[in-house]
Amino acid sequence: MTDRYGQDVLSGDWKAPRGGRSTPLAAEMGVVVEDVETGWVGAVVRVEKAGGIQVVHLEDRRGRTKAFPLGPGFHVDGRPVTLTRPTAASSAQLSAARQAASRTASGSRAVAHAPARVASASRIFVEGTHDAELVEKVWGHDLRVEGVVVEPLDGVDDLEAAIRDFRPGPGKRMGVLVDHLVTGTKETRVVESASRLQPYAPHVLIVGHPYVDVWQSVRPERLGMSQWPVIPRGISWKHGICAHLGWPHDDQADIARAWKQILGTVRSYADLEPSLLGRVEELIDFVTAPDA
Repeated sequence: MTDRYGQDVLSGDWKAPRGGRSTPLAAEMGVVVEDVETGWVGAVVRVEKAGGIQVVHLEDRRGRTKAFPLGPGFHVDGRPVTLTRPTAASSAQLSAARQAASRTASGSRAVAHAPARVASASRIFVEGTHDAELVEKVWGHDLRVEGVVVEPLDGVDDLEAAIRDFRPGPGKRMGVLVDHLVTGTKETRVVESASRLQPYAPHVLIVGHPYVDVWQSVRPERLGMSQWPVIPRGISWKHGICAHLGWPHDDQADIARAWKQILGTVRSYADLEPSLLGRVEELIDFVTAPDA
């Protein structure tokens, strides 16, 4: 039967405030809340005990910080909340996040607020723009701290000419990263000859990775593959990779977009193959040695 008098007005939580009852919310770093009484809106930056009570510090968008008693009286998205101290688990997560933030993409300790450093005379050279962009993404912070510039060579077919142009010597070292440096390739012959070039040889270090192209130094799992495909001879390697992945590859603009997509999957050194990591670290050590 239909209740002709409607629902009982006293049924349910009829004493609840119009905005709803306050729910507990851990005052974790970065949570944005509004103090109902003052209208102050800010992100939680810390929670501490002061004057015998627990207080939460909120930083507004202008960087100003204000302290409020921890507890009720806050809104999140218009809903009332009661701020509570962060749990041990969330504090541990925050600590881990801070520790991760103190590391660079290469895994080294970040140097905060380091002044700009004049570029050193020593340089690291790589084969092309893609190589330079990858090195910058992972080791950029480290290299800026050391004042080391990375320059593309546009190939190593005339590596000896590049060495003569740079004229390495005492206090001016030259490190070179070469693609596809494996036994029997033309790159091996070029490197063997260039490494003996006098009087520059003592001040030059040429190393290489085994990959056909620097694209291949990105772990294939980052692109949803178990391994990089083998591209048949006679097909441009990069075009073949794009075709395998189902990406456009009609012109150079397509290839450039494909590289940007691959580079975008790289978050840190952990997304690169060890064979590349070791060689780049070796070059950085060489050009930043005290006697360089």
